[in-house]
Amino acid sequence: MLRLNETFYNPAKHLLKDGKKVLGAWLQMSSPYAAEIFAKAEIDVLMVDMEHGPNDILSLIEQFRAMGRFNGVPFVRAPWNDMVTIKRILDAGAYGILVPYVNTVEEARQAVASCKYPLEGVRGVAPSPRAPGFGMNSTNYMKYANEETLVMTAVETLEAVEHIEEIVGVEGLDGIFIGPMDLATSMGHFCAPSHPEVQAAIKKVEETVIGSGKFLATVAGGMEDAKKKYDRGYGLVVAFADGGVLGSVAMQNVKEFREAYPHR
Repeated sequence: MLRLNETFYNPAKHLLKDGKKVLGAWLQMSSPYAAEIFAKAEIDVLMVDMEHGPNDILSLIEQFRAMGRFNGVPFVRAPWNDMVTIKRILDAGAYGILVPYVNTVEEARQAVASCKYPLEGVRGVAPSPRAPGFGMNSTNYMKYANEETLVMTAVETLEAVEHIEEIVGVEGLDGIFIGPMDLATSMGHFCAPSHPEVQAAIKKVEETVIGSGKFLATVAGGMEDAKKKYDRGYGLVVAFADGGVLGSVAMQNVKEFREAYPHR
């Protein structure tokens, strides 16, 4: 939430518009503690996952509050391309929205419209929610919200790949996010994004988006993978997740314990 005299400004959006590299991480555990830890670590973008994570609006707000003292920018992966849900996410205080499963130019326009106040879109206008500051300094938010709120849509099907040129041309859309697992599975290669057919589809999206004026985003399996994607021209890479980091560290510690004390 903005301070009393603060104007809405989205540093992650401006970095991406300037062609800079932005590091992201998933928040999938619905945990304010995890949000606070990741925010204190100075990750650029903290992506609360409402599609696959057990998050609702109240848990979302608690995570935003936990991030509040730090510089990490709050993004949300919406559960669906739904105007009402997106409105509530933005009113809660999200600076950026990732809309999943957008396959056509019409669906991309719908996603953008849901994130913009009229006349650019159809987002409901209310100064009373959390994002506009409970009415205390609402114009400092609402006057700039259409420009500062970041909107990206996900390419997760072959249909989206086939329509990528049209989707990229949608006004108000800031970026494209490639979901490699969903894309691979939708193409008949279950959880196999390395399959040559899937890689060819990903390459088509990369070639269309990079240099278009929109940024390209995706996930990575850690920082080494993220570096390769940045070097290929990706602007935003969501490189790890709260639950994944916790699980990985736990498994490594158990492995070291068992190797050191095989007989206890």
